[in-house]
Amino acid sequence: MILRERQDRILKTLRSGGAASVSELAQALQVSQSTIRRDLDLLDGNGELTRTYGGATVRPGQTVTEDGDGGTIEQAFEADAGEQSDLKRAMGKQAAALIKDESVVLLDIGTTTPFIARELRGRPVTVITSNLAVLDELRNDSAARLVLLGGVLRRNYRTFVGSLTQHALTQVSADMLFLSCTGVRAAGNVVDNMAVEAPIKQSMIEAADSVVLMASAVKFPGTGALRLCSLADVDVVITTPGANEQTLNICREAGGRVIIA
Repeated sequence: MILRERQDRILKTLRSGGAASVSELAQALQVSQSTIRRDLDLLDGNGELTRTYGGATVRPGQTVTEDGDGGTIEQAFEADAGEQSDLKRAMGKQAAALIKDESVVLLDIGTTTPFIARELRGRPVTVITSNLAVLDELRNDSAARLVLLGGVLRRNYRTFVGSLTQHALTQVSADMLFLSCTGVRAAGNVVDNMAVEAPIKQSMIEAADSVVLMASAVKFPGTGALRLCSLADVDVVITTPGANEQTLNICREAGGRVIIA
């Protein structure tokens, strides 16, 4: 069994049961536990599952569909339903209100940035992104100028990653970056849990004059160990009701602005 086939079967197992232990997966796939551990570590690093002690769990909010070759593709950024979608839409409106016409903006990956893109339809702005969901929102819009960063396609998150993406970011300069994350620690560290995405986010920060952090209340503290920046480095935080006020004050005390959507 080749590596990708084995990993696809691991993901299918997690999707059907929600979680599985190393021993269960090893028995189901007829491979050693050490092989399963290596696979889980790789899949966790790619953001395709969440590694736990003794096994792994499915990442929240993800589903699996079949691609044309019979493999699995995680549709990580499908539109959320109900209240959470309404909150993301409200955050997107607040973000778009910060953008002036003729601005150059960087839109990160995430479930909120496509809502920002939707609000930018018909406006004379330049949008730079590695996010294919943003492309879907603006591909037919004749007013907004869209710059798509190249790289290796990460199908499960519909984004481009890798050295080509990072190199492309050294060639651009943006007025504002709208940054996503997986957590904001109590001490103010903005973190992410995807090793393959963190360098892209850090390059985006370097390419922008100002940083707007899109972090709903559930991101306080959220998850993740890879530090992107500090709240003291962020110019604006757009969040939702319930975000930790003491943590938000780190941004305010450094001269930043907090917007509750």
